[in-house]
Amino acid sequence: MGLNTKYQKRDLDLPKYRQNIIKAIEEDLKKDENILGVFYGGSIGNQNTDLYSDIDLRIVVKDEVYEVYRLNKKQRARNWGNVLFFEDLPWATHSVAHYDKFIKVDTFYYRIKDVQPSVWLQNIKIVRDTNGILRTVLEKSMDLSYSPNVQEFEIWRTKFFAYAHEAYRRAMRKELYYALNCLDSLRLSMVTGWYMAAGIQPNAFGDWAKLEGSRSELSDLQLGLLEQWHSSRDPNEIMIVVNKIIPEFKKVHKSLCIVLGIEEKEEWIEEILNIAL
Repeated sequence: MGLNTKYQKRDLDLPKYRQNIIKAIEEDLKKDENILGVFYGGSIGNQNTDLYSDIDLRIVVKDEVYEVYRLNKKQRARNWGNVLFFEDLPWATHSVAHYDKFIKVDTFYYRIKDVQPSVWLQNIKIVRDTNGILRTVLEKSMDLSYSPNVQEFEIWRTKFFAYAHEAYRRAMRKELYYALNCLDSLRLSMVTGWYMAAGIQPNAFGDWAKLEGSRSELSDLQLGLLEQWHSSRDPNEIMIVVNKIIPEFKKVHKSLCIVLGIEEKEEWIEEILNIAL
């Protein structure tokens, strides 16, 4: 039984299961006087859910009970359905609960001071806002826009250089999963560069969410390049693909240098890359 048929019937019902959990969440949280605000981010906030969307839940609690609620995060999540397992860390401010209906809920607990205007909060769905703080934060967030800065650019390009060098070292050592991991980081670095050049807030590094598929902000050309930058475990092929990425890196690097008013230093770039490529 193939990927498209084994869980087809179950998957078609996932939106219904997700809505059942959302209903349980809101019935539980809206009656709690210590909870000042509840909102959704992610696909629910963006209003572009699909069959496999998670529930990105954000809860704002009174300062004096914050630590109690954080420590009780797993027990709270059990109020909303049958939890199969949790993947979070005890000291973290969030809980990640996996339910028996193949629904995942990422819950973050905040104090009032933690919720500040941000480009990340431009697309949220507010379901509880007892004192209007969330509405104010949303309005201020809508006035913000993203643009890359010099420090961000410097981190981006030096990490790219480092991944390129490390890919060579690991390929030569036949540490091929390590080399492939470096290649994957180079691909993600390019996506980060594309987003920076387009004035779109990049994902946290390591997060491939919504970078491919129907909800991607990338152009067809960029998505096509990602498909081309694929490699097997063959070390020669890995390094061939790394080299294929370099022309696009140089193109994006030049574009960002112009935007930020930074000297491109083409000879310096060539010196760095030619050590290993």
